[in-house]
Amino acid sequence: MAKAATKDVQTTRIAGPDFPKPYKANIDELKEFYRQMLLIRRFEERAGQLYGLGAIGGFCHLYIGQEAVVVGLQSALKKGDSVITGYRDHGHMLSLGIDPKVVMAELTGRAAGISKGKGGSMHMFSSEFGFYGGHGIVGAQVSLGAGLAFAHKYNGNDNVALAYFGDGAANQGQVYETFNMAELWKLPIIFVIENNQYAMGTSVNRASAEDQLFRRGESFRIPGLQINGMDVLEVRGAAETALEWVRAGKGPLLLELKTYRYRGHSMSDPAKYRSKEEVEQIREHSDCIEHCKALLLASGKVTEDDLKALDKQVRAIVVDAAEFAQSTPEPDPLELYTDILKGAY
Repeated sequence: MAKAATKDVQTTRIAGPDFPKPYKANIDELKEFYRQMLLIRRFEERAGQLYGLGAIGGFCHLYIGQEAVVVGLQSALKKGDSVITGYRDHGHMLSLGIDPKVVMAELTGRAAGISKGKGGSMHMFSSEFGFYGGHGIVGAQVSLGAGLAFAHKYNGNDNVALAYFGDGAANQGQVYETFNMAELWKLPIIFVIENNQYAMGTSVNRASAEDQLFRRGESFRIPGLQINGMDVLEVRGAAETALEWVRAGKGPLLLELKTYRYRGHSMSDPAKYRSKEEVEQIREHSDCIEHCKALLLASGKVTEDDLKALDKQVRAIVVDAAEFAQSTPEPDPLELYTDILKGAY
């Protein structure tokens, strides 16, 4: 009987970048990270209020608790890079510098919205800012992200695609088909798993046989890193490392950002699958905004009064966005027939 060949069996882990160090931000950068995270949180809090008042229809998935992920990653991007994500997308847009007014107007279904009031919470889009959705089908954006990366490679630039998905989507089959193609073609893409611990109502530990999600790309020879997604400086440091790796033509990289959402999966989810004590413990000990605030105060260059003034400015921006959204008109009924594909019959 023939013996199985063993000499070519790979027994060591695949090569990847060194584990990243936290980003060394100057005081102005740290204040800007804080401002952006605070803007996302205050915006989402107001969105939650408007949903409760019936001003926002359909589904609405809030980003409260996960702010350090998008701020840390997207602050390292350059013009021409692409971002694509799932349906929890408000924070991604705000972090890219898109006007809160047009984001809130989209949530309320107004003509002034970023998608003309036709996309709503889950389907926002802005090619001007390199944001390609906002997608409601779980995991579908990952394959589309590979398409964006293929376009970058085809066009011969050094731009990178950032494809976000959650711990629930990490179990979808199309994700692994995409991993295979991305590594075969050495596509310039960073796969970002926002592991907020719960896929809808199920803990990642109960739903995933391998719950160390940064390892999910290893069978496709895609290296992965697991990062503390509640520390904006650790996230930014990971972004620097990942972008350097991918821009150098080494192929895709997978980042698992360990984070946490304070609210339910969507506004219709009472989140009874976890205790209030669990949520409060994360808020008290791991909140990304409070951590950044502590760093600012510890620097001695920022005072409590400075941060209160900044919070007041951010709240004013959000109030203005909400008032704008509710005062602008709804789309004209004829808008129903625009921006659609027409087949030849």
